[in-house]
Amino acid sequence: MTVVNLAALKSANFRTYVSGSIFGLLAIWMQRVTVGWIAWDLTGSSSFVGLIAFVQFAPAIVLSPLFGVWVDRVDVKRATFLIQLVNFGVMFAFYIFFAVGWLAPVTMIALTLISGIALAANHPMRMSLAPRLVRRELVGSVVAIVAINFNVARTLGPAIGGVMIGTIGVAATLLVQALLFLPFLVALLRLEVRPRRDTATDPGSFFEALRQGLAHVWRTPVIWRAMVIGGALATIARGALEILPPLADGVFQRGPEGLGVLLTATGMGAVVGGFFKAALPPQAPGRIPNITISAIVVGLLMVSALGAAPGWMLALTVAAAIAFVTTLSAISMQTAIQMELEDDMRGRVMSLWAVVVAGGSAIGAWALGVLADLIGFQETLFWAGILSAAGLTLYLVISRRRG
Repeated sequence: MTVVNLAALKSANFRTYVSGSIFGLLAIWMQRVTVGWIAWDLTGSSSFVGLIAFVQFAPAIVLSPLFGVWVDRVDVKRATFLIQLVNFGVMFAFYIFFAVGWLAPVTMIALTLISGIALAANHPMRMSLAPRLVRRELVGSVVAIVAINFNVARTLGPAIGGVMIGTIGVAATLLVQALLFLPFLVALLRLEVRPRRDTATDPGSFFEALRQGLAHVWRTPVIWRAMVIGGALATIARGALEILPPLADGVFQRGPEGLGVLLTATGMGAVVGGFFKAALPPQAPGRIPNITISAIVVGLLMVSALGAAPGWMLALTVAAAIAFVTTLSAISMQTAIQMELEDDMRGRVMSLWAVVVAGGSAIGAWALGVLADLIGFQETLFWAGILSAAGLTLYLVISRRRG
């Protein structure tokens, strides 16, 4: 019988981080469903919902590598605390703007852009901080537990957000989201971070350090392959999951509660994917498991199935399956990458991973949203899934033949 790899929880330091971060993650996921609903309610446009998702993730394309270099040079605990303060401020600003009637499309874009900049910094910080809260041999367990924690919040947050919007209103929901961030800030103050384990490489100037990170990705086959496969999955599968308000309300007329249910279904699928990955045998270094690669192709085909779903229950099931695949693959590829890194390279390389995932999600959400307005939401998902699965399969066949 395979035992779930939760060894990192033996560390009280890491337990403090996990228990605090769940509050911040709940706030983020509640905000995602709330802001997505406001964008749809204000405009009734799939394109605008996709644009908001794009603005949320696009800064990561440009800024995450720069933040990654910064994280490798500063006190990661203090830097993380600073960025979480910014996140709290943005969430509170959303509440104020909505309460006084200033939250129009333009102000939504501005606040979301600030949130996106903080998110661009958060990715390399989170991926650098968590592994340094435990011994190096527990990094694989850390990746799995952090992903499970993330997806528990992904399950509960949308459900709570959708119910709260329908019962106490959008303004009160936004306020609760801001307040939920406070326990995470307290937890961060209590952490003890393992000293950085540096290599003998001199990082040199800021941009020389960035070049070294890019070169490390290029010359490490498993990292490069993870980036390519992860980018394809993020663009189509995660991009589709970022524009679910039109599916919940535009296709199935389920309102904000339906959106909460739909996002909860994706969260449940993601949690199962996280535990499934944790229950698998420990991942060998230097490779991406075959089960992950196969699951990704199936996941892209599930996007087509979501577009073709004739009923609400089937749509919920397929969305959960897509989330299962995205989580399983993300943990597998993050583990493969993290196992190839020393501490002084972790921020730079993981920031490039954030560029691929967040950038792919941003581009995919916007492109799919625009296409949905042009040819229909379900038609867009159907053809995007078919074509991306075929393209990725072709890439895998060619890369395998080339060795």
